[in-house]
Amino acid sequence: MVIKIGILSDTHLIKINDHFQKLIDTCFADVSIILHAGDLTDLSVLSAFKGKEVHAVHGNMCHSAVLKSLPTKKIIEVNGVRIGLMHGMDYRHDVEDYLIREFDDVDCIVSGHTHRPVCHVLYDILFINPGSFMGSGSYGAPGTYALLEIGDGLKRNIFEVPRLV
Repeated sequence: MVIKIGILSDTHLIKINDHFQKLIDTCFADVSIILHAGDLTDLSVLSAFKGKEVHAVHGNMCHSAVLKSLPTKKIIEVNGVRIGLMHGMDYRHDVEDYLIREFDDVDCIVSGHTHRPVCHVLYDILFINPGSFMGSGSYGAPGTYALLEIGDGLKRNIFEVPRLV
C-alpha cells in the first residue's frame, strides 16, 4: 500500500483565502497526510486541509496562539517509516547536523525556515525542506512544495506551486 504525503512550509498567512485554498486543493488533491513544517503564522491555515490527517509544528514567525498549540518538533510514524518534523529555526551553518542532533532514529527529517527547497539523502536519512509554499524568491519566483510516497521505498519530489488564474 502506497501512502502519499504532502509537505509544505513557510506559508506566512494570517488567514486562508480562495486563492490559497485552490492551490492546496490542486497541489495536495491525492494525498492523505499533510506535514506543515512551520511558519504557518495562524492556526486557521490548517483548516485548508479538510479531510486529511495533518501534522504541523510552529515556526519563528507564528502568532502566540500557534506557539502555544503546536510543538517545536514531533515524530510521525507512517508504515514503519519514522519522520521527524521541525521548522528548524536555530541552525546557523550545517543544517543537517543540527537536525540530526534533534531527532533519534528517524528515516526522514522534514524542515523549513530557509525557504530553499532541499531533497537529498545524507547519513542514510532523507532530508526534505519543501521551500516556501507561497514563494519568497526575487522576481516573483513561484513557491515550492514536496510530495513523499511511502511504499516499498521512499519516493520524493519537489514541485513548483502552479500559477493559477
